[in-house]
Amino acid sequence: MSYSHYTMASGSRTGRRTFEFGRTYVVRPKGRHQATIVWLHGLGDNGSSWSQLLESLPLPNVKWICPTAPTRPVALLGGFPCTAWFDAGELSEESPDDWEGLDTSAAHIANFLSTEPSDVKVGIGGFSMGAAMALYSATACALGRYGNGIPYPINHRAVVGLSGWLPGSRGLRNKIQVSHEAARRAASLPILLSHGTCDDVVPYKIGEKSAHSLNIAGFWNLTFKNYEGIGHYTVPKEMDEVCNWLTTKLCLEGSR
Repeated sequence: MSYSHYTMASGSRTGRRTFEFGRTYVVRPKGRHQATIVWLHGLGDNGSSWSQLLESLPLPNVKWICPTAPTRPVALLGGFPCTAWFDAGELSEESPDDWEGLDTSAAHIANFLSTEPSDVKVGIGGFSMGAAMALYSATACALGRYGNGIPYPINHRAVVGLSGWLPGSRGLRNKIQVSHEAARRAASLPILLSHGTCDDVVPYKIGEKSAHSLNIAGFWNLTFKNYEGIGHYTVPKEMDEVCNWLTTKLCLEGSR
């Protein structure tokens, strides 16, 4: 495993404060490089812990990029600072979305994938808040633009969200359905969502509702899997199913 440190001049700007992204960890493919996936950690975590798990998966043709979010005050934690892709309050549709934070992190992630070779398929995945960030990137991919209107440059071929939620779900259906191109991209984008039924951090019903919101917005190539009795963590069976799903959707060779 090799480690790289990327810096981004803009950081993440909130008001007058700029938050710098942390260290990025890269897991190189052990076989022929067929796909690159950016994997995003959860609230308060960093890219290192996930890079170690991802390196152990039987996906030799995948390059994993595991960035670390900026450290910022988080409303959900009463303003306590920790690594977070965006500011988040209560997990509900009524809670305001941090569009600026979402767009800044989505651009940082897209920046990694923009330099990948043209014959390499690219995707995004994550856990918890990382899953939320991956789903926001999926909606930007379908719409062809960030929330601020700037064109979104990446064509994702697979999106994975474990124990997460969908930011910006309000009005998503209307935004997608007014554009034939956006509707076409949404309908064809493969998405895998997984959630434990006993999750006490991001409740299962929120994951289920996020899947429903994506579905009615036109993201029809979506698989939602529930894991009975599982809390806010991953289990080997779940990661096995992620591997199998990625192998199929990205047409990977020699994965077993």
